[in-house]
Formats: sequence, structure tokens, C-alpha cells
Amino acid sequence: MAIRKRFIAGAKCPACQAQDSMAMWRENNIDIVECVKCGHQMREADKEARDHV
Repeated sequence: MAIRKRFIAGAKCPACQAQDSMAMWRENNIDIVECVKCGHQMREADKEARDHV
């Protein structure tokens, strides 16, 4: 099954400062945001999962 990536309008990459280059998708209940220009990634687990850790 292909992962569907969504672009975040107006978002700016914190690493390279490129605008409108951030894509977001979910993988194993983790939100992943990646810059398609430089490859910088940010990951955040579900709030519910963090509460149980």
C-alpha cells in the first residue's frame, strides 16, 4: 500500500528555509514531516502514545 504524502501550504523548513516544501504522512502512528528540498525530518508520536510512556 502506497503512503499518501500531503504538502503543508505555507510551511517553511527550519533547516534550509525553503517554503512550501514540507510533506507530511503517518507511519506506525507517528506523524512524519519532511522537507522535499533538503530531506530534513521531524517525527512526533501520537499524544495518546506519549501519555502512556
